[in-house]
Amino acid sequence: MNERRKVIIVGSGPAGYTAAIYAARAELMPLMIAGSGSDNRIGIPGGQLMLTTEVENYPGFPEGISGPEIMDLFRKQAERFGCDVRYVDATKVDMSIQPFRVETSEEELYETDALIIATGAAAKWLGLESEQHFQNRGVSACATCDGALYRSKPMAVVGGGDTAMEEALFLTRFASKVTVIHRRDQLRASKIMQERAFRHEKIDFIWDSEVCEVVGNDAGVTGVQVRNRKTGEIAEIPVEALFIAIGHQPNTQLFSGQLAIDSQGYLVVETGTRTSVEGVFAAGDVTDSVYRQAVTAAGTGCAAAIDAERWLAERDAAMAVGGDEVSGVLR
Repeated sequence: MNERRKVIIVGSGPAGYTAAIYAARAELMPLMIAGSGSDNRIGIPGGQLMLTTEVENYPGFPEGISGPEIMDLFRKQAERFGCDVRYVDATKVDMSIQPFRVETSEEELYETDALIIATGAAAKWLGLESEQHFQNRGVSACATCDGALYRSKPMAVVGGGDTAMEEALFLTRFASKVTVIHRRDQLRASKIMQERAFRHEKIDFIWDSEVCEVVGNDAGVTGVQVRNRKTGEIAEIPVEALFIAIGHQPNTQLFSGQLAIDSQGYLVVETGTRTSVEGVFAAGDVTDSVYRQAVTAAGTGCAAAIDAERWLAERDAAMAVGGDEVSGVLR
């Protein structure tokens, strides 16, 4: 038997849990498909903050809090108001019919009147075992999140685009020195970002090179080994933090061909959090290529729940007075 819900939230993290809190308080009895951690299509249960050691920029925590701790508080608050959180993966979503259908890795089938997508975006990594080993101990994909943890230390940034230059410039506030490591002999960043980075006295560049190993000890990162792609020569650079800035991959694979997706892979939203399909809303990093912060994700999660609640109210009102002819509220 299919289980029918008013609202289903696919994905978790700050956006998903905030949407759950608002939807639950509106007595919509939301179901959250939070993921199991084994399928990257809907992100990590709890979102990217589960990979962050210390969160110091989320309002309300003046002493800071660990990523897993703050996400556990989000979850408890959502469950307190009645959100049903299930740690399974969404394997198929059908938006061609109403109610929408969501299938899970446990071979469950759910139907829902409104759908909120909060599957996030995953940072692209170099793919090194040592990189994974030192994540949260000197290796990060978010300078804004973690840069201040390494105040007065030498740091490195991998990448050559605008994001890498933004990260490098931001890190100069804290670092004794920032080394940009780029696999080509010129940057891909915009001219203005290049000029800002080149002018900054704290930023140095290593060209035609790639990180081949992250080195360190029990305390964390102590350096990176860099291989010159032209000569094959390997050199070790002393740094205490390495920031990977080679892009993000939005978790939108489940929705390809059903929702509007931009050239970078992010879901397109209009008029708040509404997607290209009536009754489907999106929030958080799955729509955001600019800010990618927990607090902005939470804000759009709130907006998605409010948008979904209002859409459902409009739909129900339209059905009460005769349905289909009421200006596109119904499918």
